[in-house]
Amino acid sequence: MKLIFASNNAYKLREFRSAVGSKMEIISLAEAGIQKEIPEPFDTLKENAKIKAQTIHQLSGGENCFSEDTGLEVDALGGEPGVHSARYAGEPVSAENNIRKLLRALADSTNRRARFITLICLILEGREYFFEGRCEGQILRSPAGTEGFGYDPVFLPDGSHKSFAELNAEEKNKFSHRRKAADLLIAYLKTRLIQ
Repeated sequence: MKLIFASNNAYKLREFRSAVGSKMEIISLAEAGIQKEIPEPFDTLKENAKIKAQTIHQLSGGENCFSEDTGLEVDALGGEPGVHSARYAGEPVSAENNIRKLLRALADSTNRRARFITLICLILEGREYFFEGRCEGQILRSPAGTEGFGYDPVFLPDGSHKSFAELNAEEKNKFSHRRKAADLLIAYLKTRLIQ
């Protein structure tokens, strides 16, 4: 089975390809010949994931595809940055600037609870399916590690003494919100492949 993933993010592609192994082929937008920048105009992860998948489904002429939208919710900030996680510090998109803004916003806070949430929208044979993965944790007071991307250097998942950015891909997969959502996606696709 081949699925178009509505992204060209090399880190995300690696995480999804690692999750599915040889069970199916995941191709990027570039590999599918799609150059369009897909908007994320909505206030929920689900709606943004849905519009991305619908756009790719239409542009690819009805190919099976999936998209994801991920947000970091911080309790002390009322759930921010949430759907605006990637552009929290504005344009141009910069992980370093996002982290700086987040740490400034939490400077005096003793409540560091946070979670990553990934919402996947799969369009398979014209029908939409949704899968959600979560990872609970807390925000560190300063960045640690060089692996991963985005907020990984300041996110400490529950059950780990290392930030996401200090974990290798295999270690991160034990906690990853994206991996949890991908596992649900794969489990569903397996049921379809068996039929």
